[in-house]
Amino acid sequence: MVSIKDVAEKAGVSPSTVSHVINKTRYVSPVTSSKVERAIDQLGFHPSTLARALKMNRTNNLGMLVSSSTNPFFAEVVRGVEEGCYRNNFSLILCNSGNKIDRQLDNLTTLVQKRIDALVVMTNRSEERFNEALQKVKGLPKVVLDSAPQPNACTLQDDSVLGGRLATNHLISCGHRKIGCLMGPEGHPRSIDRHRGYIEAMATADLPVNSLWSASGPLSVSGGYNAMAEILRSGQRPDAVFAFNDLMAIGAYHAIQENGLSIPQDISVVGYDDIEYASYMTPALTTIRQPSFELGLQAARTLIDHLDQKVELPPVIQLVPELIVRQSVKTR
Repeated sequence: MVSIKDVAEKAGVSPSTVSHVINKTRYVSPVTSSKVERAIDQLGFHPSTLARALKMNRTNNLGMLVSSSTNPFFAEVVRGVEEGCYRNNFSLILCNSGNKIDRQLDNLTTLVQKRIDALVVMTNRSEERFNEALQKVKGLPKVVLDSAPQPNACTLQDDSVLGGRLATNHLISCGHRKIGCLMGPEGHPRSIDRHRGYIEAMATADLPVNSLWSASGPLSVSGGYNAMAEILRSGQRPDAVFAFNDLMAIGAYHAIQENGLSIPQDISVVGYDDIEYASYMTPALTTIRQPSFELGLQAARTLIDHLDQKVELPPVIQLVPELIVRQSVKTR
């Protein structure tokens, strides 16, 4: 195995000079740096990341906790974090809890033990036990996504209240008056915000809110299917529904069509997130685009700027959602 001493001998310099070139810890003349880099290339030397981490008290590793990497929205956020790490010579250690709180707590412990430099957290549930454990991890820069603001962390999110208003106002502008919701789990922060936007838009338009037009469930295809089926069983069919994510909208499509109804002729549907599948649905889904890749990229950039440039972590960063109009809404 090639050592730093072998590189120094090949380049005709001291081992400390090789170390300074690799770690950029001291100025080394361009001529000497070129000799060292040429020797590294010729010998195929690979610096020990562990030794470097111990010496510099940095691993250049970001950790990321997600509750479900199978959610297409989450997957796109992860891709953004990975890209942000790659652009800045960081590595990403990703842990998927599978929506299990005990596994989530174990993953948090594992990442801390691996001496990550910073942490990104993205969950689709707000668990008090996990929040308490996260707050006990001191001195570790954190960005939380899809969450209520957390103490000693930067919360990065889209403006879901605005997104809820955009979705509902679009349905209202198309002539719909009986508008319902397919809501996420009780207590989910983004669902609360989207519902608030819906309520505000309905109140501004002086339209009634009928509890039978709305139902809750997991932010999943099956959650959307069951919520939509519950609404249809009530006998109080709305003209349109606002699904709080695109997976719920996919489930709603199936329930509506299974009941012999068509989209958008009988019921119009608006989703949220603009996952890749949305534009390939039949009819193509009108939705609120949440900048998923940009959320991940911004999370990585925010943490790395904090580590490298000492930029202070803001309490909250909000990105702006956008209405994407397709064919799932009928103008009445």
